[in-house]
Amino acid sequence: MIRVLLVDDHALIRVGFRLVIESAGDIEVVGEAGDGRTALEQAAALRPDVVLMDVRMPNLNGIDATARLVEARPEARVLILTTFDLDEYAFAALRAGASGFLLKDVAPVDLIGAVRTVAGGEAVVSPRITRRMLELFAHRLPESGEVPRSDAVHPRLADLTPRELEVLRHIAGARSNAEIAAHLFLSEATVKTHVARVLAKLGVRDRVHAVVLAYETGLACAAPG
Repeated sequence: MIRVLLVDDHALIRVGFRLVIESAGDIEVVGEAGDGRTALEQAAALRPDVVLMDVRMPNLNGIDATARLVEARPEARVLILTTFDLDEYAFAALRAGASGFLLKDVAPVDLIGAVRTVAGGEAVVSPRITRRMLELFAHRLPESGEVPRSDAVHPRLADLTPRELEVLRHIAGARSNAEIAAHLFLSEATVKTHVARVLAKLGVRDRVHAVVLAYETGLACAAPG
């Protein structure tokens, strides 16, 4: 069973998520919290596999709670809950170590799928999220529409081979392994190996943090269309 902790300051929202999650059969809600401070206490006591974390809460917001939780338990998987497509608060939580985020009006099947994905060690990243990331990082991109030269590699990406840089660009474009394989004319197994090496070399825990790094270094502005 996948153990989930629900964190939201609205009890009705927690009730709704509990009903959806517990209908899955392989997921159980082991606890609830109405603020970030209580969430940390519950997470320490219950050690859930996945934490569904609201952003704006009393006592301790979801950003700070996520950062403290991930620092204390690096294996912890956090899914951010937000009412907005992607506000700066939710994005800050991703940078704090969350493994993705969900809109609060997420379809039940997508909620269940996201919990399973994150519990399995992957991240939840959608094209809509990456588009909003690009908007948030627009001020860091080259002026006058200039595209960085292919040899102008950011120091944080220096250990990546040209093929791995190409794979990272596709990851930043929110493409799945199957889609990357089709674009690069590779097998999915080969792409999976490249992705694993990219994550290891960058020292990031999953794909969503690779995407964040791709935007922070400017690589994503040259992501394949």
